[in-house]
Amino acid sequence: MHADEVPVDAPLVKRLIASQFPQWQRLKLTHIPYSGTDNAIFRLGEDMVLRLPRIHWAAGQPESEYQWLPLLAPHLPLSIPKPLWLGAPEFGYPWNWSVHKWLKGENALSAPVNNPREAALTLAKFVSAMRRFDYTQLPAPPRGVRGVPLQERDAETRTAIRSLAGQIDVNAVTSAWEDALAAPPWNGPKVCLHGDLAPGNFLVDQGRLTAVIDFGELAIGDPACDLMVAWNYLNPSTRMIFRDALDVDDASWRRGRGWALSVALIALPYYLNSNPAIVAASRRTISHVLSDHQRPANS
Repeated sequence: MHADEVPVDAPLVKRLIASQFPQWQRLKLTHIPYSGTDNAIFRLGEDMVLRLPRIHWAAGQPESEYQWLPLLAPHLPLSIPKPLWLGAPEFGYPWNWSVHKWLKGENALSAPVNNPREAALTLAKFVSAMRRFDYTQLPAPPRGVRGVPLQERDAETRTAIRSLAGQIDVNAVTSAWEDALAAPPWNGPKVCLHGDLAPGNFLVDQGRLTAVIDFGELAIGDPACDLMVAWNYLNPSTRMIFRDALDVDDASWRRGRGWALSVALIALPYYLNSNPAIVAASRRTISHVLSDHQRPANS
């Protein structure tokens, strides 16, 4: 999937477990096919899941999640991963890796919810709770590339647009992107962000949205970043339910639409020949953004 990724397979993971957690070496190990790209995922026994970074930019995610997720969990309306232990580099594998409690549910990319309106309201409550989390009392708030001013993504986004000529409506996409760039910037305090709210990071159980996973992009910054879920997951009617529940102003809504567009545009050419699920999701998000771009802001 990545030209420079570290190979992670079951034999390596079994060696890591036997060396560092020998009490678990007889448990069944199952590779979990996953549309995400940063980590290799394995289920261990019935109650645990292993996450092993396979690309250099994901190194550090296990430590970040181990520190932050236990602090966030009590404040959130949905379940999130519960880190149990950290594994260490060994046998040529270069980074720390993590053991989490297994969360029940199916990936929202393939498991629809029974009540989309309820799901939109639940996501609004989740985003609101993330924003209220007081990271300022802690010694080292999470920092990452999500939540930065959109202008910092301009060059990479325009490069992606040029690379997709012939596959997308370049003029329409450029217009939508420039509209987001022109929105007044966020001048309020930074808030805590999941940073990658997308259906591939949601779990659905018995038709209800029950969990949010993969906090690898956890950061602080512009709250508009987490609004991207309005275009990568929600439909036009539930999108407005989500917006109304959060009472989003026009400028933040435009920046949120820009986040959804930028993430999708950059992902599309990168994964074009390696990850069909991300390619399909990116194309769908771009389509949703374009159809929404000309719609009056409060319609």
